[in-house]
Amino acid sequence: MKFNHVVGLLCAAAVSVALAGQACAQDKTVKIGAVFPLSGNAASAGNHAKAALEVAMDIINNAHPELGNFPLAKNAGLAGLGGAKVEVVFADNQGSPATGQNQALRLITEEKVAALTGAYQSGITLTASAIAEKYGIPFLTGESVAANLTERGFKWFFRTTPIATDFVNVYHDFLTDMKAAGAKTDNVALVHDNTEYGTSVANTLATGFKGKGQPIALDIAYPSNATDLQSQVLQLKEKKPDVVIMISYTSDAILFAKTSQAQDYKPPMIIADDSGYSDPSFIKSVGKISQGVFNRSSWSIGPAGSPTAIIAKLYKEKTGDEMDDTAGREMQGFFVLVDAIDRAGSSDPAKIQAALKATDLRPEQLMMGYKGVKFDDKGQNILASAVIIQLQDGENYVAVWPKANADKAPIVPYKGW
Repeated sequence: MKFNHVVGLLCAAAVSVALAGQACAQDKTVKIGAVFPLSGNAASAGNHAKAALEVAMDIINNAHPELGNFPLAKNAGLAGLGGAKVEVVFADNQGSPATGQNQALRLITEEKVAALTGAYQSGITLTASAIAEKYGIPFLTGESVAANLTERGFKWFFRTTPIATDFVNVYHDFLTDMKAAGAKTDNVALVHDNTEYGTSVANTLATGFKGKGQPIALDIAYPSNATDLQSQVLQLKEKKPDVVIMISYTSDAILFAKTSQAQDYKPPMIIADDSGYSDPSFIKSVGKISQGVFNRSSWSIGPAGSPTAIIAKLYKEKTGDEMDDTAGREMQGFFVLVDAIDRAGSSDPAKIQAALKATDLRPEQLMMGYKGVKFDDKGQNILASAVIIQLQDGENYVAVWPKANADKAPIVPYKGW
């Protein structure tokens, strides 16, 4: 009887160990939620973001020795979690702040994600990250730039991208150099949508330029997802600013280019604030009539065989498109988030949060041209930076400023078509 009892206990223990082992095997996946516009007017950008994260997952979950010492590429899975794989659960925010908020809630409460990323449009990042803050889940955005996102006193929000306060210096210094080279840059106009992104960036640029002794001459706002921009283009045509800074998502950027051609309006210089102007669908649709447009960027493909060139090749093989700055910033943010999870050695949100706060990455550990990644107490990357690129010779952007980073010299005036 005693013998049978002992055998029974041993068998029960063996079953328990086997089940525990099975549970551990099944638990070797870290789930991350990603909220992007996979439908609606920003679907092109959202689906390119999705593709960027899928390429990043391949690099993380499978060994890629060809990437050398690039973080997370050497091993198959996360070494800090015993080879655990990363799974991204994608959610469509449909371009709506309310939907983005609901999707963030679903990912946290139903999918049980360890962290969140997204959401492309700043207005949606605003609402989705508020849910993450409420539930104590790290939220990292790689691309949303509205200044107020890091001014809410949040403890679980992190941002790797340069933001509007950084752009003030980039744009002003670029225009100062262009003026020294003979271009007229005194009268600057801002054209922007009325979203969180457009309004926030425009206000920050206006305040920053005024502080540098160059007040903005003209500020033109329009409804997001506009169907007619004729009055805005005619206003620019009448006022004749030297420089037009465009702060627009993809569909509006395309409409502005087409309307400008229809009205035969060519400002001496157009500078795009990334976003819609970096979207491959913008270049495919109106690149040939937007020759000479400047754009801000932190992405460069790099020399053949470099990690950036290899990553760009993987991305193009997947999408058929060249890597653009927005997709690159989203991928970079995702790498930073997963690197923190790997260093935390855990999928516990509090440990991931602590690891994110301790992040200190050098330029050679990044795919984007930042000076590094290090977060301040507001969650902003204090080492984020940008350069100016220009659409030249067809459908390709090239780096033109600062001179040390330039592949070609900047061309003025704006050619258009």
